[in-house]
Amino acid sequence: MESPDGQKATRMGQVAAAALIGTAIEYYDFFIYGAAAALVFGDVFFPELGTTGRLLASLSVYAVAFVARPFGAVLFGHFGDRLGRKAPLVASLSLMGSATVAVGVLPGFAVWGWWAPTVLVLLRICQGVGLGGEWTGAALLIAEHSPAERRGRYGAFLQLGPMIGFMLAQGVFLAFRFLLGEQAFREWGWRVPFLASAVMVLVGLFVRLRIAETPLFTAQAGQVDKRPPAVEVLRSHWRTVLLGCGMITVGFAAFYLTTTYALAYATKWLDVSSTVFLSMLLPSALAAIAATLVSARLSDTWGRRRMLLVAVVAGAAWALVFFPLLETGRWPLMLLALTGAMTAFGCGAGPVASYLPELFPTGVRYTAVALTYNLGGITGGGLSPLIAAKLTDAYGSAAPVGWYWAALGVLTLACLWRLPENTGADLASVR
Repeated sequence: MESPDGQKATRMGQVAAAALIGTAIEYYDFFIYGAAAALVFGDVFFPELGTTGRLLASLSVYAVAFVARPFGAVLFGHFGDRLGRKAPLVASLSLMGSATVAVGVLPGFAVWGWWAPTVLVLLRICQGVGLGGEWTGAALLIAEHSPAERRGRYGAFLQLGPMIGFMLAQGVFLAFRFLLGEQAFREWGWRVPFLASAVMVLVGLFVRLRIAETPLFTAQAGQVDKRPPAVEVLRSHWRTVLLGCGMITVGFAAFYLTTTYALAYATKWLDVSSTVFLSMLLPSALAAIAATLVSARLSDTWGRRRMLLVAVVAGAAWALVFFPLLETGRWPLMLLALTGAMTAFGCGAGPVASYLPELFPTGVRYTAVALTYNLGGITGGGLSPLIAAKLTDAYGSAAPVGWYWAALGVLTLACLWRLPENTGADLASVR
């Protein structure tokens, strides 16, 4: 007969696996667009624009999803705070998967003209709305199931999801470019990673439909406030939402500048083979995974806020050398640049999945965390590649982008300084 502790460990393993698998699939869907935007979408959907115009147009459509994410946060947050954490997770995965597969069959500009990029924008909005509720639901699933003293450790599994999704996306693109060759990949091979999402989504849905609702939500289900959760968040928790948004901005910027923008910059401006660059991104992602696991575990004993402060300082310092190292064109130094940036990112990513849920009460936690996380996605992830492209075009070098990146780190430090340290808090008692 299994002991209660053994049953609890088994349940936490199932919850962590459900969060990790589903989030990895959703972020795979999200990241394959980023890789395609940097490599082929300019030619497929915006062929009449110049080289810089094609890249800016592709990155602009990429940014559209970040703008849509807060709408998904409010939508899925409302149902997550009213109906439970599980239902929005299933719905968001279904929406994301459908939109991704549709991109894989979307005709290009040569067939549909301007209707092609128009529909691409609409599908990208659907991706953003879907992802707007995904990460938060998975974070709460883990945080509200896990014991307080191990909340950071279990939260790390969620933070591995985006990294695994990123590695899958980059690995699939790298494999198809190698197997098909440049011409076939640009003509039709880029569509296969989008179509493959259908199988992965079915696996994710199977796993998520088997998990139970969180005990914290079940306990407070009969005490629901009549006001919409978004209204209560804006009335009583707006300050924490804004500070939290500022706190995670540099993390989003670090990730998307290191991956999406650096990939575009290296291939378009530095004439680095995309295959070579994608090959260097994969080991740097492994460094991020290792850093995420270590920092999340340390946050349980050392404190989440303190761990985040250290990560932000290290990341801001590395930002100043990142692009100069890339611009050497020497692959060992480029690999060093990517690995250092992704390690700093992982150190900051580890505690986030447990830190944000500890800031808000159960009745509005889904909406509040979703808004915080996805507004940070706009300021850090959506705008940063666009600003970086503009700075590079204006100065003829990406070195100023590093200063912009470091400045975001200073903003994050200021916000962290104003936020509390709630490590190990009783989530039922947070007000």
